[in-house]
Amino acid sequence: MNDASAAPQSREFTWTAADFNRIKDLIYRHAGISLHEGKQAMVYSRISRRLRDTGHRSFADYIKWLETQGDADEWQAFVNALTTNLTSFFRENHHFEELARMVREAPPGHEWKIWCSAASTGEEPYSIAITLADALGLSGRFQIWASDIDTKVLATAAQGVYKLEGLKNLSQAQLQKYFLKGKGDNAGLARVRPELQRHIEFFSLNLIEDNWSLRETFDVVFCRNVMIYFDHATQRQVLTRMHRLIKPGGMLFVGHAENFSDLKSQFVLRGKTIYEKV
Repeated sequence: MNDASAAPQSREFTWTAADFNRIKDLIYRHAGISLHEGKQAMVYSRISRRLRDTGHRSFADYIKWLETQGDADEWQAFVNALTTNLTSFFRENHHFEELARMVREAPPGHEWKIWCSAASTGEEPYSIAITLADALGLSGRFQIWASDIDTKVLATAAQGVYKLEGLKNLSQAQLQKYFLKGKGDNAGLARVRPELQRHIEFFSLNLIEDNWSLRETFDVVFCRNVMIYFDHATQRQVLTRMHRLIKPGGMLFVGHAENFSDLKSQFVLRGKTIYEKV
């Protein structure tokens, strides 16, 4: 039974199939995210918070207000609410092992430029930076551009403070070299050292918009576990634009559930979820 109005009686707000479909359309148009019916409970929970924060008593009223009077900040809050940010340090570690191999085998003095297109709370771009610093030293020639559509998680990433329990995938040598452990009220936390952080530029970017602020070409692009939220047409659009920003022979690293074998004119599979630009 797919009628969203058949909702638990304990719900604070009335929730209908029409509400879900309108939100589904809005997030697709603004962020390219394609929601299926199984996401109704998630959408209700997350957008309910926006109703409370803006003082609306129904989804219909909130959506109408958002479309007619909502400012840029509220549109950003709406998008932030519906983005998923599951990440960890050195997640899908084979990508970082391959990146380290590429760096070791590159000509001396090469300046590495890498784009992390879904930076989330920062674990991925910092893992990239640690991989490069391990190979080239903290003063090595590398720069990482780290973007995300969600401004809230980007603020966390730029701050670079994490719970020690979230750093369990780092070696003790990496923890000591690249982090400062907190003391007193900050015990149990660690901050990324400025010497590592200076190699990363964090910025907001919506992958489905045309006005990408990037003017570089990259040796490697990380676009992991992003395309699973896009439909096929949006995937092709985004990947075609990424293809233009990757250097000849450069690599695209994608998530474990993503496969782009139908884009053979642009990318060829070179390893486990690793594609080379054609």
